Amino acid sequence: MTAGSANHRLLKPLLRAVIEIAFIIFLFYANLLMGEFTVSNGKGKTLAYAFNDILTRANFVIALISAFVGYVVFEHLRKKL
Repeated sequence: MTAGSANHRLLKPLLRAVIEIAFIIFLFYANLLMGEFTVSNGKGKTLAYAFNDILTRANFVIALISAFVGYVVFEHLRKKL
């Protein structure tokens, strides 16, 4: 067994977690962006205005917490099933 193989095996779960958490964050922001363009939010909004409205520190913290909780829940379900 080579050192590169052992190193790759250790990094694989970490890389998988980062990818899954990033995907959950992407879905969170996609949902927020779609919500910016509903009929109830008014007409005439630009994409730049919508991004400015959703890219806040509070939304990022919510996205990180949600992504971490989602990752833990799905990992638990994946191992249980």
